[in-house]
Amino acid sequence: MATPVLRIGTRGSKLALVQATLVRNALATSHPALAADGAIEIVAIRTTGDREQDRKLSEIGGKGLFTKEIEEQLLDGAVDIGVHSTKDMPTRQPDGLVLAAFLPREDARDVLIVRDGSAASIADLPTGATVATVALRRQALLLHRRPDLKVDAIRGNVDTRLRKLQDGAADALILARAGLNRLGRGEVGTVIPIDEMLPAVGQGAVCIEARTDDARVRGLLAAIDHAPTAHCVRAEIAMLGVLDGSCRTPIAGHAVLDGDQLWLRALVARPDGSEVLTTERRGMARDGEAMGVDAGHELRQRAGPGFFG
Repeated sequence: MATPVLRIGTRGSKLALVQATLVRNALATSHPALAADGAIEIVAIRTTGDREQDRKLSEIGGKGLFTKEIEEQLLDGAVDIGVHSTKDMPTRQPDGLVLAAFLPREDARDVLIVRDGSAASIADLPTGATVATVALRRQALLLHRRPDLKVDAIRGNVDTRLRKLQDGAADALILARAGLNRLGRGEVGTVIPIDEMLPAVGQGAVCIEARTDDARVRGLLAAIDHAPTAHCVRAEIAMLGVLDGSCRTPIAGHAVLDGDQLWLRALVARPDGSEVLTTERRGMARDGEAMGVDAGHELRQRAGPGFFG
């Protein structure tokens, strides 16, 4: 096939390419015409977040650093869809773009990886241990439980972070279980219970962005949109939108479905872990976004402006 029917824009990391391949395979399974050789092209796009590896995300612009260039090419028509890790997405899409579909969510929990294997939980880490993470959410929740710990940033892809850990850059490292699973590294580390470390909004979910007015592409994506994941993640995003969260504010949110019932847990914290505010909502899945908005307003009112300065 000389000209692809669909072009997928994605970051070029190993994990991002795996996620784009999952989307391609889902589309090919749902639409036989897309299963032909060359029908779908994966286009790797280097983002600002990929180029800037020496500073914390909160210092160079926060969320959107891993999506901006992909969204620009999507708006320009160079690609037809953008595939993203939902937790990297800004709370609002640019005019003309929409989150059109979600793949089934992977394990949303975090994983603790200890360099010498001497600890199997946060509680077991030795006094003063250095834990590597780039996420303010993880930093705040670590320090809330263990204010004696030191937190340092290790940026880079999964393999780079694991290598730096083994080279002694830190005593332990926290990564998302979803990424490890998708890379075939699910045996690494020990899962941290959600009660100890509430995940980032959208963690474990792959989202697919499309042009709002592209009826052809949105029709194709409708066939692979996983409704349970969409209900949960949209509730989480609604909560985050009220809080106007960025990489400068530790915010977490996680929703699960039980039949048609949705349970949403959410929190905001101070970066040093000195204060963590939590709330939850339970209700019908169809009301998930309204529940997220309500939870966000509660947390914003309780936190006050100091949390979001």
